[in-house]
Amino acid sequence: MRPDLRPGRGGVDPRNPLQKRVEKSVGAIYNYFLNSESDSKEPILHRERHITYLKKGLKNLPEGFVSLDASRPWLVYWAVHALELLDVKLTNEEAAGIIGFLKHCQNPTGGFGGGPGQYSHLAPTYAAVNALAIIGTQEAYDAINREKLQEFLWEMHNDEGAFRMHEGGEVDIRGAYCAVSVARLTNVYTDQLFSGTAHWIMRCQSYEGGFSGTPGMEAHGGYTFCGLAALTLLHAHHLCHTPALLRWAVNRQMRFEGGFQGRTNKLVDGCYSFWQGGLFPILHTLLTQEDAVNISAEHWMFHQEALQEYLLLCCQHQRGGLIDKPGKGPDFYHTCYTLSGMSVAQHFSTPAIHKKCIVGHPSNELATVHPLFNIGVESAVSATQYFNNLPRLQLRQRSKTNDNINNEESQVQT
Repeated sequence: MRPDLRPGRGGVDPRNPLQKRVEKSVGAIYNYFLNSESDSKEPILHRERHITYLKKGLKNLPEGFVSLDASRPWLVYWAVHALELLDVKLTNEEAAGIIGFLKHCQNPTGGFGGGPGQYSHLAPTYAAVNALAIIGTQEAYDAINREKLQEFLWEMHNDEGAFRMHEGGEVDIRGAYCAVSVARLTNVYTDQLFSGTAHWIMRCQSYEGGFSGTPGMEAHGGYTFCGLAALTLLHAHHLCHTPALLRWAVNRQMRFEGGFQGRTNKLVDGCYSFWQGGLFPILHTLLTQEDAVNISAEHWMFHQEALQEYLLLCCQHQRGGLIDKPGKGPDFYHTCYTLSGMSVAQHFSTPAIHKKCIVGHPSNELATVHPLFNIGVESAVSATQYFNNLPRLQLRQRSKTNDNINNEESQVQT
């Protein structure tokens, strides 16, 4: 455990009663662990509990999940990716069931909806493509209609280079990331499909250094990941003001808790272990290209041990699944992103170097996550190899509807 635990840092007013409450609960957990008379002083990842929790969710969900009916591919992706990180391979029956379900979510006009019969939407399209890439069989890959997917992406692209989330929907930086992520993974990317996108994304980098959802708004961890990852996938990372982004990102790790906050003056949240933590492998690669001599060859530029301690001691639910912070209940979203962030913290991995930093028992080690796609590295490599061996698609433009053009004018705020 870190000996220098003191309240503060992260841009949170120490007088904030909510911050005081979080620090009190986290401090009690850390003190209990340090003063425990147990023979083991190593934090343990309760792997089997989490596997049971996730496997159960793949089969049946309680009625309270009806509010997520438009996010069903997300529920699949969160569970499948978390199981992947826990080194669990789906059975043939489980994989076939997921592939069949996601096929029903895919629309004849391209893209995936939030459930069977729902409008195509970039967010569940990203989730569905990632889930199929994780399954990684030819049946899973071939379930994706690449030609129609490319047409759907083009329909969502507007004249400024941004992307609508769905027909008639909102325009924000998530759309750009979801679009370029699936395009790169499935080899439907063309320069024309993403014309103007990098420059639109750069309009979202705020004075703080992070990225906002749309130009002129507040920097946010999830949007910042989307912005940086999208720029990198577009090979336009040179446009980013990297020093400002690095300054903003390192100040989002909470000195007392060890986890990350999503925005300035907000509380720690387990999900930002990936949304913020996932920035650092990307930043490290970009900075190494500029100055390989002065960049560490052993650690990311955040406290990897502190993050793992927070996740292992404060974010595991006793019945399985992982959580936001002490006192919260488990869900598939937080289970997925806390494990993704833990994987980033455990593995310092570059093309030339791979160093492990495993807090606690060696059995805590997770599979290595790909920071750009947030699927396992092996899944990302296998999927890109498969799709890159298929013929490259040429963008067949269709005239965009008047409704879409009108929506572009009304949704994108300059």
